[in-house]
Order: sequence, then C-alpha cells, then structure tokens
Amino acid sequence: MKRKLKINVFAGIIDILMAFLIMISWFTVFFAAFGDAATGSHATGGVGTFFYTCAGIVLIVHIIALVKSKKAGISIAGHVLGIIGTACFLITMLLAFPAFVLVILAAIFTLIQKNTTNVSATADK
Repeated sequence: MKRKLKINVFAGIIDILMAFLIMISWFTVFFAAFGDAATGSHATGGVGTFFYTCAGIVLIVHIIALVKSKKAGISIAGHVLGIIGTACFLITMLLAFPAFVLVILAAIFTLIQKNTTNVSATADK
C-alpha cells in the first residue's frame, strides 16, 4: 500500500500557485514602479512584500512537509527543490526564472509522492 500525505498534496498545489506568482512578479513590480514614478506613490514596496511573504509561507510549508515526508518514508526530492526554488526567489527577484523552473519541478515531484522504502518489507518487521 502506497503512503500519501495530505501536506504533500497541499505543498504541490501551493507550488503551482507560487509558480504563477513568480511568473507575474516581475511584471507586477515593474508596473508598480512605473506607477510610482508617474504618480509619486509608494506601491512598489508593498507589492514586493506581498510576493516575498507568499514565498516565505511556501518555504515554511516545504520545510514542514520535508520533515513529515522523511518520517513517512516518502521521497523528499520535491521538497528540496521547493526549498531551493523559493529560497532563490527570497534572496532576490532577479532569480525569478530559475525559481520558476525549480518550483514547477517541485510541484511535480511533490505530487508524485514516491515511497522511498518498501512498505511491505517495513510492515513485516
């Protein structure tokens, strides 16, 4: 019997949402910056903070899911990719493209939830 964790499904879904947010982040920040220059407002900081907050939440979810997956004997490859991808984005938005690719791969590997141990062998012990 294959083990599945709900947090892995949740992490995979928020990876897909984070990939979308990463994809639109540059455009949103640039448009906010142009709007700031034209109107004298200060919206760029708030927009950037939104994207960084979302990435921070995804990073925390991946760390929690990594620990739970490790204990359950489920592959942690997706979580490692998710942690690296969101950390790249948190370091700087200049790494948005590598972060986008890593988060897409993280979503795929996280949703697969491949068992790393033989479940029947561990059940017999």
